[in-house]
Amino acid sequence: MLPLKDDTPSRTIPFVNLAFIAMNLGVFVYQYFYMPQGPAYLINALGVVPRELSTLTDIGAPTPIPAPLTVLTAMFIHGGWLHLLGNMLYLWIFGDNVEDRLGHSRYLFFYLACGVAAAVLHASLFADSRVPCVGASGAISGVLAAYLIFYPKARVTTLFIIFIFIRIVKLPAVVLLGLWILLQIASGMTELSNRAGGVAWFAHIGGFFGGIVLAWALRPKR
Repeated sequence: MLPLKDDTPSRTIPFVNLAFIAMNLGVFVYQYFYMPQGPAYLINALGVVPRELSTLTDIGAPTPIPAPLTVLTAMFIHGGWLHLLGNMLYLWIFGDNVEDRLGHSRYLFFYLACGVAAAVLHASLFADSRVPCVGASGAISGVLAAYLIFYPKARVTTLFIIFIFIRIVKLPAVVLLGLWILLQIASGMTELSNRAGGVAWFAHIGGFFGGIVLAWALRPKR
């Protein structure tokens, strides 16, 4: 399932959401084209390494960022073009409406807090892992949760690809995002049972449920 656009226009210019997209793109360009030590350096230096976070010590070469701060820096680092573009597509489609509903300052806090919640849950469950966790998907999962709460009946144009079956359909947000979080939970349970690496499914889950709590807490009362 790949969302292409939604039918809910924003009433305001989403300055914060656009800034997040620009920051992610800018960091990626620097990381892959201008970083003297190569792209992997920022992944290791700014990514969340659960073992470092749980022990508060560097397990490899010392890095300029203390381990607790990586829960913030990691959400602006990506592992490749597909990783980046997939995340930015979701943020572009859903983030403007959530910022519209929450307001600029609340959305800024909301996004960062969801990213932190995502990193903390992942690091707590895989405390001995030495694999860096990077990407904006934890924070964006929180954005999806807020969109689901605020705009459950919004219709999202979605590209379905199942083997040779390709179709574009319009789905209610509650269906699309409900299926999305169920897939994350199912994949997370598999990852937990196998203690495998790869995609940090529980970062997505932590960001999503953190987003549910924060969206209710921060929503405008009027």
